Amino acid sequence: MSDEPSLKKTPLHDLHVQLGAKMVSFAGYAMPVQFPPGIKAEHLHTRRAAGLFDVSHMGQASIAGDGAAAALESVIPVNIVDLEPGRQRYGFLTNDAGGIRDDLMVTRRENDFLVVLNAACKEEDLAWLDEAIGGRCRIERLDDRALIALQGPAAVDAVSRLAPEIAGLKFMDAGWFDLAGASCYVSRSGYTGEDGVEISVPADAADALARTLLAFDEVSPIGLGARDSLRLEAGLCLYGHDIDAATTPVEAALTWAIQKVRRRGGARAGGFPGEAVILDQLDNGAERRRVGIRPLGRAPVREGAELVDASGEPAGAVTSGGFGPTVDAPVAMGYVSVRHAASGTRLLARVRNREIEVEVTSPVFVETHYAR
Repeated sequence: MSDEPSLKKTPLHDLHVQLGAKMVSFAGYAMPVQFPPGIKAEHLHTRRAAGLFDVSHMGQASIAGDGAAAALESVIPVNIVDLEPGRQRYGFLTNDAGGIRDDLMVTRRENDFLVVLNAACKEEDLAWLDEAIGGRCRIERLDDRALIALQGPAAVDAVSRLAPEIAGLKFMDAGWFDLAGASCYVSRSGYTGEDGVEISVPADAADALARTLLAFDEVSPIGLGARDSLRLEAGLCLYGHDIDAATTPVEAALTWAIQKVRRRGGARAGGFPGEAVILDQLDNGAERRRVGIRPLGRAPVREGAELVDASGEPAGAVTSGGFGPTVDAPVAMGYVSVRHAASGTRLLARVRNREIEVEVTSPVFVETHYAR
């Protein structure tokens, strides 16, 4: 990279440099891909203790007003109206073809909804939201806030030393807490498959909070490299790779995020972009499906690899792949035709000039540890 003048910097940039991070360009930001221990060590540390991630490059916005819930339901095919204050929900913006414009987290607070968007999509998302629903609610960018994730089995114990009430949160609960003198909005959620929290903190207080957390013995800084391998083992999608504007929620095996109230027969069925395609696929299925892919050797199978059946006929493609340090084996996910989607199906992945035997599995390769 690395510190190109054109790249934006998060409030934790100087801390990353002081800690010896290898900085790379990601979504227009200078971001740490790894720290001196390396990606594998950071990955394993998060699984057994607590890892601190800088995700301040992601977009945060407040959506408020009497019509905010209904407005959000007109662009997101999940149940927003019935979301209780202090509760968070995963969702996605859809387009007219039923594809996923972006995936996001929505939290209902006392007087607004907090929306967290992907870094690479946030500018386009916010412009589109303003055009689509800006006349029905107030949309405010929260550029003055940073976002820190603390993940792993020791994460909640660590942050609870600063605010003991955080320990009482359950998975997808959220609330306001004072952390190291700053007013922070904390949700018990994350992107690793582990228990943990995500902390929206004033940008000018982010460095002090991160240093306070890193002073705990069990907390270590973690870069984007381990963040990617952690989410891949947990079967979590990466926008622009595993899901995109040409992928529907049904194809992506994300139907669990569309509650009954938004489906056919529900009290608020449809009413979102692409409803005809998505509702039809919910009833009748899609022609392809996102699955886990387990290479039957030690060689990893990476994004873009073609999948074929035993006769050489196309079966699908890999969208994410690499080595899983927790399972000590290569792991991947991708899309296959429904006739090849049953767990245990054997396929061949074409990698350069050879074919690697793989098996279709669940996309979740590790046991998840959410605080239900």
